[in-house]
Amino acid sequence: MPEGPSIVILKEAVQSFKNKKIISVSGNTQKINIDLLNGKKVTDFKSWGKHFLICFDEFTVRIHFMLFGSYRINEQSKNPPRLHLEFENGELNFYACSIQLIEGPLDNIYDWSADIMSDTWNEEKAFQKLKKIPKALACDVLLDQNIFAGSGNIIKNEVLFLTRIHPLSTIENIPDAKLWELIRETAKYSFDFLRWKKEFTLKKHWLAHTKKICPRDHVDYVKAYTGKTKRRSFYCEICQKLYR
Repeated sequence: MPEGPSIVILKEAVQSFKNKKIISVSGNTQKINIDLLNGKKVTDFKSWGKHFLICFDEFTVRIHFMLFGSYRINEQSKNPPRLHLEFENGELNFYACSIQLIEGPLDNIYDWSADIMSDTWNEEKAFQKLKKIPKALACDVLLDQNIFAGSGNIIKNEVLFLTRIHPLSTIENIPDAKLWELIRETAKYSFDFLRWKKEFTLKKHWLAHTKKICPRDHVDYVKAYTGKTKRRSFYCEICQKLYR
């Protein structure tokens, strides 16, 4: 599943289609009437967390790549596209993704201050949201898009390792100073992720995600499916403290 930084990369990559008119549309999506897009001009491209937003005057198309979604710019996959958009200067193709039509102002729908990559990201709001869910696990809150929009399993595993927090720690038992460290490291790491992804070096920088040995203590990582979502966690039982 693409995380927030990957969606920002997509948003930057499609700017040549901004203010361009769609001259042809097709796809196998059943969620929206794709004919509505034909002849329409794209007014903007936005992102919120893991959501990619194609903006028009009267509505917005929201694309969520789920676990296996992908896209192609000016090329096509062998698989049939969920949505194909053709412009005079190129094409966009989206595969195996969730597509939804949004009507009304996006400011009424999205809390931009929850997006860890947004200029309006608000760490104080994130802290207050965490304090309202004292029984929640650290591994779950980092995947909660209402708190950390854009954070995914890679960011979760890396941030918990960097902050030395065990994924099964409960929020109420994590000291406030440590919670602030968690919040700030999540935003910081997302921009490191973005830079490394652009350099094609992201995996080289992983310290915990999919790894077998802790680089601090040189012991085997625990691999477990943790929390409500049962996503993969990789953690060290020596250097990552369990706050329970």
